[in-house]
Amino acid sequence: MAIQPVILSGGSGTRLWPLSREQYPKQLLALDGDETMLQCTAKRMAEFDGEVTAPVVVCNEEYRFITAEQMRTCGVPGDRIVLEPFGRNTAPALTLAALMAEDADPILLVMPADHVIRDRGAFQAAVTTGAAMAADGAMVTFGIVPERPETGYGYIRCGGEAAPGVREIAAFVEKPDADTAQRYVDSGDYLWNSGIFMVRATVWLKAIAMLQPEMADSCRNAVAETSRDADFVRIDRVAFDACPSDSIDYAVMEHLAERRDLGIAGVVVPLSAGWSDLGAWDALWDVAEKDENGNVARGDVMFEGAEGNLVFASDRLVTCLGIKDVVVVETPDAVMVADKRCTQDVKKLVSRLKQGARSEASAHRKIYRPWGYYDSIDAGPRFQVKRIVVNPGASLSLQMHHHRAEHWIVVSGTAMVTRGEETLMLSENQSTYIPLGTVHRLENPGKLPLEMIEVQSGGYLGEDDIVRFEDTYGRG
Repeated sequence: MAIQPVILSGGSGTRLWPLSREQYPKQLLALDGDETMLQCTAKRMAEFDGEVTAPVVVCNEEYRFITAEQMRTCGVPGDRIVLEPFGRNTAPALTLAALMAEDADPILLVMPADHVIRDRGAFQAAVTTGAAMAADGAMVTFGIVPERPETGYGYIRCGGEAAPGVREIAAFVEKPDADTAQRYVDSGDYLWNSGIFMVRATVWLKAIAMLQPEMADSCRNAVAETSRDADFVRIDRVAFDACPSDSIDYAVMEHLAERRDLGIAGVVVPLSAGWSDLGAWDALWDVAEKDENGNVARGDVMFEGAEGNLVFASDRLVTCLGIKDVVVVETPDAVMVADKRCTQDVKKLVSRLKQGARSEASAHRKIYRPWGYYDSIDAGPRFQVKRIVVNPGASLSLQMHHHRAEHWIVVSGTAMVTRGEETLMLSENQSTYIPLGTVHRLENPGKLPLEMIEVQSGGYLGEDDIVRFEDTYGRG
């Protein structure tokens, strides 16, 4: 049977703030190499000895364009991106994917987009084992053989042997305290819960209909009213709003042992493949390559008399003198310094930022758009300065602003500007002015990126002061 990868890319990764943010979460970041976590997940089944179809990606519509761009640049087809209007956890996300694959009934390989797996060969061997069980109607999860007693992960208690290299699932266990975690590891009967699953589409739909009928009905109604928008599949917002929120584990997996009437076996395949979910900064330090003093550096970083630190420098030189077991993360608009033992509590900082309506909780200074990106360089009363980069052949929407005027200066490349009834061609060092209330558009007709400086002035400079008349990317 064909394997259909389903990539769940809806998490927010708050414990990896300030790099991971609500509109640019951790799966879109290159934390453990040159490719992002989403791209590594999308390529995880490359060269697999069996039939694998193009993946379905389930993600939040807030970051749909950068998701599609990352899929394109890593060479994996990204034209099946299902947009959730709001997060409802992993069980509804899998149900949406299963409904869209119901007719072909493939084996769904469900992978969170924010995991690291270093040994692709070992992973694919475990998938082969799991696929045989899923083809026969079982619901399969993958349990990570524990390397240490870990209090940050849930566990799976294994039962008897279901097949060679496969165990029955006796129970799912919540995150333990340190002593309990040590007992789990010593017993040899417990595995870390990876959150990776395999199941035939029709088997999942049968289970969800029996165990979570309200969720099944809401998802089926939402899929019944889908629409295509470029690479994206949009589901019905109203129908999905009625869907309960729950995880695959809680909604279905933990019930299988007691619901024998379903006729669906729950099994686990042990996996040793260099797995980590990079749930917090200390987890990244654990898996990253270190210098002779145990330091991990990304970007322009200098250590002197420092040991056991993790430092990310995004925009500036960061120097560390005489510190030990500290995490430092520098971005253009925020710096976090934390004791490595406290990284699970970063989400408390993010919660406080949200309570204070701070933009740093949700977005970076650099904002990606389908046409390129802009970087807010400076701002003050009644003005804002942005660096804008437009990709070759791309264009912004035909738009108008009620409350601001704009001055545009071309730094490099060629700009085609629609300003009212005029069309202007601007090149390096040339500029133009867009008066308040004037209909305008910016396009890059060239083969090189267009870089320009925009100075906005007016009484209100919010991004919601945009009236769009035409838009290539389907934005209202």
